[in-house]
Amino acid sequence: MSSPLLFQQIADDDMNAAFRAKGWTPVYTASPYSRIVLVGQAPGRIAQQTQKPWNDASGRLLRQWLGVSDEQFYNPDLFALMPMDFYYPGKGTHGDLPPRNNFAAMWHPRLLERMPYVRLIILVGAYAQKYYLAGRAKKNVTATVAQFDTYLPNYFPLVHPSPLNIGWRKRNQWFEMEVIPILQNVVKEALV
Repeated sequence: MSSPLLFQQIADDDMNAAFRAKGWTPVYTASPYSRIVLVGQAPGRIAQQTQKPWNDASGRLLRQWLGVSDEQFYNPDLFALMPMDFYYPGKGTHGDLPPRNNFAAMWHPRLLERMPYVRLIILVGAYAQKYYLAGRAKKNVTATVAQFDTYLPNYFPLVHPSPLNIGWRKRNQWFEMEVIPILQNVVKEALV
């Protein structure tokens, strides 16, 4: 599991006082032995309530895309689940609100330095891709995901598996036909 001291530092940080007042704690998993880091946007409402990342329909589809079982996905020695913000940001007009701007910059490096065995970082959605790929991300998620192979072996960008993106998946059938089989092979190799 992640360092209890670091978890407590995140929970106690002044920037998280409003969430602490609601009785919320950070939602992420990590281990010194993690092989894959999966970076998403922020925990959803259900994930925050259950303290279990990707604990919804999006998470079920994501695990299918990755070709892993629930047991593998929730084993922190295999997967570190580190969203761009560790707290549910609330509901917006079209889905959840975005993660806070400086959260990942403050906490991700501290967590990653404690994970020397990471072989792959999977970037789910625009926020993760813009942060981790910096100036190398393309003009949008579709273009970035279409050129996923240019970011290997370190990063693998994905579209968010939200049910809200079903239209995107219908318009971009190449994603599930061509990208997902390669993703599954890359994940399999990283977990060995």
